[in-house]
Amino acid sequence: MPCPAWCFLAPDRTPNKFFKHTLANICIFGQAPRMCAPYIYMKTSLFRLTVLFVIVVQFFSCDDLSVSSYKVELPKTLEYWVSLLGEPNWCVEWVDPGGWKQVKDIKPGEDLKIEIPVTWTNPITAWPYWPEHNLIPGLFKPAGALFPFDVNGNSLCLTWEAGPDTVFYWELALANEGDYSRIPANFDWPRFRELFDGLLGEAVCEDPWLVNWRSVAERTVSSNFDRRRLVPEAVELKPFPVPAGPWYGSSPFAGPLIFEEGKQPVFPVRSGFNVWISAEGILRVNGNAWVFYGN
Repeated sequence: MPCPAWCFLAPDRTPNKFFKHTLANICIFGQAPRMCAPYIYMKTSLFRLTVLFVIVVQFFSCDDLSVSSYKVELPKTLEYWVSLLGEPNWCVEWVDPGGWKQVKDIKPGEDLKIEIPVTWTNPITAWPYWPEHNLIPGLFKPAGALFPFDVNGNSLCLTWEAGPDTVFYWELALANEGDYSRIPANFDWPRFRELFDGLLGEAVCEDPWLVNWRSVAERTVSSNFDRRRLVPEAVELKPFPVPAGPWYGSSPFAGPLIFEEGKQPVFPVRSGFNVWISAEGILRVNGNAWVFYGN
């Protein structure tokens, strides 16, 4: 049975200032903060978001925010990412007490403490990236946390499992065209998370990044939430003249691709940018364009 319509909770008095950044600066799925490529904002989308901001400002008038400071606890980076690329930098994004989205780059070994509003559910997202390999934020899937569900004392515990939650959160906000009863802060996130405990298809439970979260968010906002939409995005199998591997993808949940020596490897290519890494180099694919950087 599909999840009943929306799975949204009753509207609360979510601070309107949150939408100032959500509407003007939100990171689209697959994008990273301040990235010019591989994605570009459309002017029509920014105009639509600005209109939503005006509507929300007119509706909400409460600006009293409770504030608390938390240490960001990043997850352990996957061993094969580290062995091939080294320890990553992190691009962390969150909502500050004034309702604005903040972005901070931190290097390996650095700590980060942030202040967030504590009166409504809000996301913290951390994108791993490797500037020395020209692997910018947004190419590899992020870790994440949702306040208040992922708090442990004075720490926000980011996990790879919560990464898709935070991306879906931002996508819901971007897709919203003025219905403040359906803002992501009102979404039933605990119930949403329960779906991945065996209530969805095996492939999606094992790797939620197989889902096109932008598409799901847009359809959720335009109609209803339906868990039957949480299925793997279609892929196109494409051959590339690269070494046999093993090749590791940008999702922390995906297993390695291992090909037979002497045969041309065939990769499952999804929409947008695809990245695989191996001891022999880095393969990037976007549609019919591809490039292999050998080590």
